[in-house]
Amino acid sequence: MPTSLHLHRITTTSSNCHKQSQSRTIWRVSPTVSVPDDAVLYHTHAVGPNQCCSAALQVIAAPVAAVWSVVRRFDKPQAYKHFLKSCRVVFGDGHVGTLREVHVVSGLPAENSTERLEILDDERHVISFHIVGGEHRLNDYRSVTTLHPSPSGFGTVVVESYVVDVPPGNTKDETCVFVDTIVRCNLQSLAQIAENLAKNNRM
Repeated sequence: MPTSLHLHRITTTSSNCHKQSQSRTIWRVSPTVSVPDDAVLYHTHAVGPNQCCSAALQVIAAPVAAVWSVVRRFDKPQAYKHFLKSCRVVFGDGHVGTLREVHVVSGLPAENSTERLEILDDERHVISFHIVGGEHRLNDYRSVTTLHPSPSGFGTVVVESYVVDVPPGNTKDETCVFVDTIVRCNLQSLAQIAENLAKNNRM
């Protein structure tokens, strides 16, 4: 029985990658992962030769509604992403197309980034953003996060996938390890916050 902080790094095999052209590959989340069929499309990415792609899964002992109430706040990612120091909306009103500027805590190879909200689906519980500017090394970073009821009948399964350019001087593996570490920490923090929120709501 996985704990609330259990996280899998989702990998793919050659059967999950199909050539779209000589320069791009279609990456899909592994079929062994419990993702509803209608959500697989969100975790399908066209990956260029100088990009890497990965995904992570987090099981959270809290209802989807509690987890979504934290994740959907495009204007407040620092609520669970502790590598972020601050965030301000620079354009838009929280709908698709909204731009935010986030500032990163010291000690990371970044200062700030400008991010655009690509998807916000309150019915399907899907959120996606794209880094479009800033001082950082994660160029053309695109992230998609989906929430699903746990197959066990209680709790939430969170799947987050991403595609990003490999920075000059780094390998694909190095880039994936770096980004996976950040994603893992974010999802573990999300689990703690959502579980506390759900516990307080039951009191």
